[in-house]
Amino acid sequence: MQHRHTLAAVAAGILMTAGIGATIPAGAANAPTLSTSTPATALVVNARWGGHSTFDRLVIDVRGAMPAVTVHQTRSLHYDGSGNRVPLAGKHFLEIKLSPAAAHDDSGRSVYQGPRLLKIHLPALKGVALTGDFEGVVTIGAAFDTKPVYKTFRLHSPERFVVDIAHPMVGCRG
Repeated sequence: MQHRHTLAAVAAGILMTAGIGATIPAGAANAPTLSTSTPATALVVNARWGGHSTFDRLVIDVRGAMPAVTVHQTRSLHYDGSGNRVPLAGKHFLEIKLSPAAAHDDSGRSVYQGPRLLKIHLPALKGVALTGDFEGVVTIGAAFDTKPVYKTFRLHSPERFVVDIAHPMVGCRG
């Protein structure tokens, strides 16, 4: 008789578990949870610059894991989305794209504290602009009077993407 009561209790437990499990929505087990940890999409929060004795430096500050970054020279800069030309004076430009990334939070508020469009008076770097925060890509443009000779690298804790641009050689033609 004791064996029957134990079997009945186990069966009841299984049925209750099955009944409760049937009320859980299909995707609930995989639903995202709220977290205060590092964001899944990198947030581009600033762009800053400085002049040094032989080079100028552009630093892009990122909150979260550093996304893939591409840098390429272009004849002109255009705003992502609209395609309108960016009004930065210069003859040569670098386009820096970070993806996946955003310059806004989940509520659509900007988290980017850097320049939107700014003329700069350094030996190499002449201007910086935020040219896009569109469809998971943040784009920053940099302007130069001469063709930039540059190197890039990443720094960590906090995450930063760095572009060092050599000063133009005085008296040289390029």
